[in-house]
Amino acid sequence: MNRVWIAVAAAVPLFATDAMAATRYDISKMACSEVQALIKREGEAILAYRSSSILGLPIYDRYVKDRQYCASSEVIRRAGVPTTDKKYCAVNKCVASQIFVAR
Repeated sequence: MNRVWIAVAAAVPLFATDAMAATRYDISKMACSEVQALIKREGEAILAYRSSSILGLPIYDRYVKDRQYCASSEVIRRAGVPTTDKKYCAVNKCVASQIFVAR
């Protein structure tokens, strides 16, 4: 029985690696071109910034270079993040796919 628990414990980090792979960056002092270059270089990144509508609220999300960084059930959507030179810096984000079935 102990061997089963050891095998399970050893396998848990393998499932967690995708979530831990992306590095977190504070983009409050970055220009749009820097943010876009960072995502292109890293492939994926967690970008952190302050909300423009709720004073002081920290916001962070995962942004990606292209579709290969999304799960099979996700698609790419354009999103915008605030940078020092733009209120809307275009980046890609993985979102759940919406499949509609006609009845």
